[in-house]
Amino acid sequence: MTIIESIKIRRSCRSYGDRAIEPEKLAELKHSLVTNTKTPFGCKVRFHLIDFNEMEIGALKNLTTYGVIKGARQFIAGTVEKRPMAMEDFGYSMERHILKATTMGLGTCWLGGTFKRHGFADKIGIDADELLPAISPVGYPRKNRSVVDRVFRYVAASDKRKPWNELFYLHDTDHILDEQDSGAFKIPLECVRIAPSASNKQPWRIIRERSRDAFHFYLRRTPGYENVVKYVKLQNVDMGIAMCHFELSAKESGLKGGWNVNAPEIRSAGMEYIASWI
Repeated sequence: MTIIESIKIRRSCRSYGDRAIEPEKLAELKHSLVTNTKTPFGCKVRFHLIDFNEMEIGALKNLTTYGVIKGARQFIAGTVEKRPMAMEDFGYSMERHILKATTMGLGTCWLGGTFKRHGFADKIGIDADELLPAISPVGYPRKNRSVVDRVFRYVAASDKRKPWNELFYLHDTDHILDEQDSGAFKIPLECVRIAPSASNKQPWRIIRERSRDAFHFYLRRTPGYENVVKYVKLQNVDMGIAMCHFELSAKESGLKGGWNVNAPEIRSAGMEYIASWI
């Protein structure tokens, strides 16, 4: 399975079956968690695969995830050092692991606001200069979704995404970037469009320059949303997810470029500049 294919088929999975993850797959996933730690802005991240035993399964209910997640025994949990751009780096790196699990046929689900962090922090050991922005269950999906799973997908409109004309612009926010004008970057932009985000808010906006293949990533915040979790800016995490999808799909498509932080002098309608792909 290619990265682009994994991006297209990935879905949030909240219901897991009894099938155990094979030892060789667990080893492969753990190796990826330990070795795949590159981030765009250089913040240090570390990831763990937490395996809950029978006695600990009951404790999961007190961490509030089991009202949402059914049947999961393993979770990916990660930390990032407290630095500027920490949330973006975490989102970028965590999503790489999510996509890795997807290529292995495993289900995952981003959890940023529906779990108590202290329980997972105790399992992995978190330093004073670290944050634990999100976790994800990992395992084989159950054949039939639970009622809670279906309700969550309906409430969050998980299967719906904003159209191109609300996300992508040409030169400034007064001009829409049409799909037919996106050229070789149509696939990376589409991979951003279908990316997961907290409450499916899709806060990313991208402005492409007219004269060259330069794409500037902006954050359009949802008012009041950053009060959901103290110290963790979930919509900045979302920006890291979008950057991950863009970079991995661009590279897989043979397109050159890299991340640069140098805000262009273009009208951005009050949005926050994050980074540029040039």
